[in-house]
Amino acid sequence: MAKHDKKAKKGKSKDKSAKKAKNTSGKKGAKKARKTAPKRVAAVKAAPLVSPLAPARFPDLPVIDGVRFATAQAGVRYKNRTDVMLAEIAPGSTLAGVFTRSATRSAAVLDCEDKLEMLGDAPKGGFAIVVNSGNANTFTGQRGASDVATIAQAAAAALNVPAGHVFTSSTGVIGEPLPAEKITDALPGLVERLSPDAAEDAARAIMTTDTFPKGAMAEVEIGGVPVKVMGFAKGSGMIAPDMATMLGYVFTDAAVTQDGLQSILSAATKRSFNAISVDSDTSTSDTVLLAATGAAGNVPLSSGRSADGKVLAAAIEAVMTDLALQIVRDGEGATKLVEVRVTGAKTARDADKVARAIANSPLVKTAVAGEDPNWGRIVMAVGKSGATADRDLLTIRLGDIVVAEKGWVAESYREEDGAAYMKGQEVLIAVDMGLGKGEAVMWTCDLTNRYIEINADYRS
Repeated sequence: MAKHDKKAKKGKSKDKSAKKAKNTSGKKGAKKARKTAPKRVAAVKAAPLVSPLAPARFPDLPVIDGVRFATAQAGVRYKNRTDVMLAEIAPGSTLAGVFTRSATRSAAVLDCEDKLEMLGDAPKGGFAIVVNSGNANTFTGQRGASDVATIAQAAAAALNVPAGHVFTSSTGVIGEPLPAEKITDALPGLVERLSPDAAEDAARAIMTTDTFPKGAMAEVEIGGVPVKVMGFAKGSGMIAPDMATMLGYVFTDAAVTQDGLQSILSAATKRSFNAISVDSDTSTSDTVLLAATGAAGNVPLSSGRSADGKVLAAAIEAVMTDLALQIVRDGEGATKLVEVRVTGAKTARDADKVARAIANSPLVKTAVAGEDPNWGRIVMAVGKSGATADRDLLTIRLGDIVVAEKGWVAESYREEDGAAYMKGQEVLIAVDMGLGKGEAVMWTCDLTNRYIEINADYRS
């Protein structure tokens, strides 16, 4: 059953054109500001094309027996780049999914939810996943639903699978009709090019503002049988956890029942894709699908609670967490990865509230971007979170540096130590509430000028 389940010193700016514009006034100032504008545009164009936090390379993903991929340049929105991905999953497989809880979710998400509800415990027939980038097919009325049906039916016919087993995803601009015919026209060629070792191509085809493709893998043994897990995802902006805020596709050759696979996915999502935030905005199109082909030949698992089930569940969660962190590393304009770790809260729910308040705070995120150890903003976020808190019991750390404790700045704290720590690419903000045993972890990134530049020009 589907579950809705970065460097300016303090007080200074690196942007010289912005500084000049700020120090001018009246007609003379406006004239000077206009003269500096071209320099700003040039700076934007010269911005790095790949996130400074990106992995050195895309990983070597293992082939999952029973899964094949293909991509195409359909021209849905982008030119001269692949923008459609097809995954074929062999008969006998099981499939699970989690989706955004947005009240304005896309036609594809609604369709996937309905189909997953109807699969039953032992679905017969293979599966297909069709994903396009550039257009979210969201807020497109009845036409959106019709376009999803058209794509699903065409893919079903091309692959000889039940139409109810074709799951689609769309990501990109909201509110524009999806040119479904471009996708259906590409299907014959996609089917011809299906290959078991084209996962990296598939990961690239689903990118939008991503600066690098995201993949991860794990290998374990279940009852002496080697089992592989691999997956890929996309996501860079409009990232805030409310299930998952991106698209993700994970595959394993393990044998798992339908209900067992769903329970494993739902649990892993809470601690991976649902524990990240880039900008606190939840997408309308978020989808994570997990497929298990059973080709490994292990005794079928019915849950993640048995000894073997825990091994597989841990491997799947590791892959999903890796992908989730790559999404944060690719946060639009990101230059720093931030881990927010909350302990000692009255309840786990309170810990989660505090972690999310800190991770989503623009003031905290811009302080990190400016490499400013402004712990007062962390205090602010704790206070606004809605969680039970006692000022005099709070302890705040930046990495291993105790910054504040007992309601005041720590006697041992030196501002230069905090400032030096903030220069790193990875920052840990740790808060102990001093009230109980509740814990939570969130991952986020800094908020930079580049984020504004990317999103101001997103539709142009």
